[in-house]
Amino acid sequence: MVGDGNSTAPPASGSADDEQGWWNNPRAQDITFDVLAGCYAVIALVALIQLLRIQRRVPEYGWTTQKVFHLLNFVCASFRAGVFPVWREVDALPNAAARAALMDTPGLLFFTTYALLVLFWAEIYHQARSFPTGALRPTFVGVNALVYAFQGSLWTWEGAQPKVGAVLEKVSALFLAFVCAVAAAGFVVYGGRLFAMLRSFPAESRGRQKKLREVGAVTAVCATCFTVRAVMVCTSAFAETKDGLDVMNHPVRNALYYACCEIAPSALVLFILRKLPPRTRRADERRTPRRERRGRDRGEVHGDDERREPLLGDEEEGRVRGRHRRNRD
Repeated sequence: MVGDGNSTAPPASGSADDEQGWWNNPRAQDITFDVLAGCYAVIALVALIQLLRIQRRVPEYGWTTQKVFHLLNFVCASFRAGVFPVWREVDALPNAAARAALMDTPGLLFFTTYALLVLFWAEIYHQARSFPTGALRPTFVGVNALVYAFQGSLWTWEGAQPKVGAVLEKVSALFLAFVCAVAAAGFVVYGGRLFAMLRSFPAESRGRQKKLREVGAVTAVCATCFTVRAVMVCTSAFAETKDGLDVMNHPVRNALYYACCEIAPSALVLFILRKLPPRTRRADERRTPRRERRGRDRGEVHGDDERREPLLGDEEEGRVRGRHRRNRD
């Protein structure tokens, strides 16, 4: 995808000032990508630590939505941290499809990671409203399979027919922009609905304001991130020159692009969703009726997987569940 760093040759010299511009300095370019790689490495480390902390807290459970979210964050950031330090070698690869795959795959993983968060919110909302949820996960899997299959076909075509590479890059950029717009719409729709549902709880609810801020912040950050990315990708694809918004030879634009579209959103979301799931009660604790009642009041939104996700506060989850029961009755 053009918007995610397809390599380009250095721009043709138009003037002596252009040739001697600091952004054409190889050291400036290397420093920029090294700094970006370091930022991604920090994101990957934080996601891995959070994943290990969750596994230590609830080792008896499998791959919950929360664990998969942090795993995908780790894989995506690690991929970027590994590729950026060797960007010159990647840029020099003779196979255009290989270059595109190395630069674009993390962008697809980023979409999958945050589409998973939209899926989780959609399940909470649908359960609370007594809407059917059976089609949500198959839709999530199907959409992601379609995205990867379509992009993979573009890579294969570009590798087999290098002459049409420029056209395929524009198609790829438009496709990425469309995917980002879909992700932004998902956050606006389900983040907004979940936010409105939390606002309907009594003002004195414990933790209500905190959870409103968390859901509102994640919705705003992610919707803005994907919207900005869609605009920047389209602008870069149809720029008059190759000195676009995200090309290998312009450090500032690369830094702004990746910082605004991936690094900052990932850091903010990991910070906002840093809360660990509650510890599992021991058998002797389950035998205490009072504790059992308290555990039920805390609310399991929908099953063993989601009840451990600390996206909603304990009391808010209980109210969502109560509303779900009333609607069902």
